[in-house]
Amino acid sequence: MTGVYESPKPRINASMLAQYIGRPVCFVGRLEKVHPSGKALTLSDGEGKSASVELNDPLDEELSGIVEVIGMVSNKGTVMVVSYTQYREDKISFDLELYNEGLKVLHDFPQHYPFEVSLSG
Repeated sequence: MTGVYESPKPRINASMLAQYIGRPVCFVGRLEKVHPSGKALTLSDGEGKSASVELNDPLDEELSGIVEVIGMVSNKGTVMVVSYTQYREDKISFDLELYNEGLKVLHDFPQHYPFEVSLSG
């Protein structure tokens, strides 16, 4: 999965997962559940829809709140995580609904916010 870092990663929400199977993505959501094994998480996006994410190794820290994951979308629509970042919300809370509205703008105007790198030119 080293290829995840070698290409642009579109930011997506749970509704877009099926469109990105086999491709690297960035997903931001609120942590809803951690599997007892520590290797699977459930995140909810700004629309309240859930996405499953799987880690290669069990968590070695306690996570809560908003988490950004980078990984590949599997055939099952699960994000296979390569890296994750927990957003600190101690001073300012993260507005996940507003973030989701921003995602819609990015995807509605791909000519202004390209995710693909052109190999020509």
